[in-house]
This record gives sequence, C-alpha cells and structure tokens, in this order.
Amino acid sequence: MSGETNLARLLQSMTPQLNPGQYVFCCVPADHDCSALQPLASMREPEGLSLVLTREVADAHGLHYDYVAAWITLEVHSSLAAVGLTASFSAALAQAGISCNVVAGFHHDHIFVPSERAERALSTLRALSAASTPEPA
Repeated sequence: MSGETNLARLLQSMTPQLNPGQYVFCCVPADHDCSALQPLASMREPEGLSLVLTREVADAHGLHYDYVAAWITLEVHSSLAAVGLTASFSAALAQAGISCNVVAGFHHDHIFVPSERAERALSTLRALSAASTPEPA
C-alpha cells in the first residue's frame, strides 16, 4: 500500500495548505446530471448525492447550501490504512473550537473548515505539526 502510515511522521510532515476559494456541501437527487457541476467530491447516500462544490458553481446552478467552507489540503501522502491522523488533527481543531469535515483522497487528506476560521485552522494544524516529536530510532 502506498503512502505513509507512521503517525509521528505524518504529523511532522502534514504541511497544511489553504486552497483558494470557498466551498459548499450540497445534496442533489441520486440521478442528477452532475457533469456541469465538476464536484470536488461526492458521496451517494439514501437521501441523495452529496457534493462538495465551489460556492460559485453552486450559486450559478441555484443549489442550496448552509455551510461555507475553506479547503485545507494536508500535503503529506498519507496511506488510507494510516491510524490516528484524522483523530489527531480533528482533536486539535476541536480544542480550538473549529469544526471540520474530512474527505480522504488516495494521496492526501482534505479538511473543510468554516471559511471564517480558515486562518485559525491553518495555524492550529501548523502548531500540531511543529509540536509533534520524532519517534525514537
């Protein structure tokens, strides 16, 4: 399996990066033609198809949303089998009073936080990374 699994190395090298723009979570019927929406992520649920879209695309298509997020990518190539990374960064963000919604990609974890808390979330993640101690050799 590709990607890092060692939690200490993951935390030390997660390198959070704030992506430009604002993002929203929308839900459309399961049979909705999404080709024009170009979603960043999707998840099929019994209630419909959940989509993560740019705010501009959602607005242009008249889609409802009630959560406007900033998108932070952890640049470390984390393994899908890694244990503890999500728990560690979500606990740090929770301690700072910041909600987060996580989407795991094949190579990276992507964190969506309230857009007005983006800089605070970024500094919290960077502090977590800096405070992580290397594993003994």
